[in-house]
Amino acid sequence: MERFVDNYLGYLLGQANHALYKDFDAQVRARGLSSIEWRTLATLHDGGPLTVSQLAHEVLSKQPTVTKLVQRMADQGWVALQADPADQRRTLVSATAAGRRLVKPLVEQAKAHEAKLLRALGATEKKALRSLLEKLVAHQAEHRV
Repeated sequence: MERFVDNYLGYLLGQANHALYKDFDAQVRARGLSSIEWRTLATLHDGGPLTVSQLAHEVLSKQPTVTKLVQRMADQGWVALQADPADQRRTLVSATAAGRRLVKPLVEQAKAHEAKLLRALGATEKKALRSLLEKLVAHQAEHRV
């Protein structure tokens, strides 16, 4: 008998995410980072500054959590905080050189880990998977209330 979760997209995506992240998590922790610190530095390391609100959306967390997180990370010297010139009420967060140095080897390890996991798929399947996931994310973003 087939179970509901065996074909439920949310469950399958969760299982795939777990498969992708479970072994890599040990490497993140070995660098002294929590998973949310990793996601934050991975998001910021090769891009421009983001507002706390944008960053919270990107790292899949609530804004108050990210506000506290980035303050702790600034105290560690991993991120820099500055007022947004366009709106002084908003804070911009960017990775510091130290934060980029800390996360760079992890980004390379993440790419290698992902490639290893995706060896089970052919090139066309990999491209289709990424395209379909991007389409789902974009659709959700367009229809968010």
